[in-house]
Amino acid sequence: MYAHEISPTISDLVIDGGTVNLEMQLNIESFVARIDLQSLVNTDDTEVENDYDQFRAMTPEKLESAFRDFWPDMAGRFSINAPDPLKLSLLNVSIPPAGDVELPRQSTVNLTATLPQSTPGVTVTWPADYGALVIRQQGVTEPYTGYLQSGGESELIFAHGSTRKTAWQTFVDYIPTGFDHIIPKGLDHILFVLGLFFLAARLKPLVWQISVFTLAHTVTLVLGALGWVSVPASIVEPLIAASIVYVAFENLFTNSLHPWRTLVIFGFGLLHGLGFASVLAEFGLPGNQFVPALVGFNVGVEIGQLTVVAIAYFAITVWCRNHPDYRRYIAIPASVVIGLTGAWWFLERVFFT
Repeated sequence: MYAHEISPTISDLVIDGGTVNLEMQLNIESFVARIDLQSLVNTDDTEVENDYDQFRAMTPEKLESAFRDFWPDMAGRFSINAPDPLKLSLLNVSIPPAGDVELPRQSTVNLTATLPQSTPGVTVTWPADYGALVIRQQGVTEPYTGYLQSGGESELIFAHGSTRKTAWQTFVDYIPTGFDHIIPKGLDHILFVLGLFFLAARLKPLVWQISVFTLAHTVTLVLGALGWVSVPASIVEPLIAASIVYVAFENLFTNSLHPWRTLVIFGFGLLHGLGFASVLAEFGLPGNQFVPALVGFNVGVEIGQLTVVAIAYFAITVWCRNHPDYRRYIAIPASVVIGLTGAWWFLERVFFT
């Protein structure tokens, strides 16, 4: 995770008798700065970036005070319902030292509420401008795991577990999660796919490249999700940036798909799959529906990639592919921009994080 990227709020929910406890891992700075996190990928894109950076530099004590001042507003908009909103009490706020302000700071907030007797479970309501929320139920055999997009209400989370979802429902629920990590949050993956597109915007070589890339990242996504392969983000993320540089600048010297390009794409696809696996590691997959959730996430990723390709194909290729200067005025300049962006990310991820 990098300095100004937006990560979802991770919440661990425990329903124990007549008490509901919620432990939330969140970027407190983005909340107290009142950033609208809906569809936002990077805090550099917000008008309150300066306020956000000031909060990032605060000591834990000062930031906790700012959050406690903000808490009544948050408590009035975010709720745990049974079925009416429960009264949430703020138990504890744990904030790490500021340290390097270029690195994100994940703080922990503990909340509690009293649950009325004979209540089968609770739902969670989350405001649209608070970004995404991951809910992980703890302490039961068949826990609920949910991913709420910006704004929404969870299904009923039963006190004794059991999501009461079919495999098909779980599969469908995780498709938007995978899609969301391509559009709008997967800009590095989008640029890599566009780098493939601008090599040769004809359908056959494009489909071949995307298929090889998909096969490769599916392999490492599965292995990473199962915990069989684990590579630190400090290694994977710079290499993903390097993959963008490679495919973009190779476009400057060739306009055909050579055998080595296919092998390189496969290798880079393995890296991108590890990146997707790290996303899943942030909030986990439901143990009782692991396979359909994993497949649904991967399908969502593929739909996102195909959407990028389809937009590029119909916006550019259909109109320009037969133009004699298509490569000179479109493919090469676009590849240069993509390559330079990847090069900056590589330097940033190696030297500035």
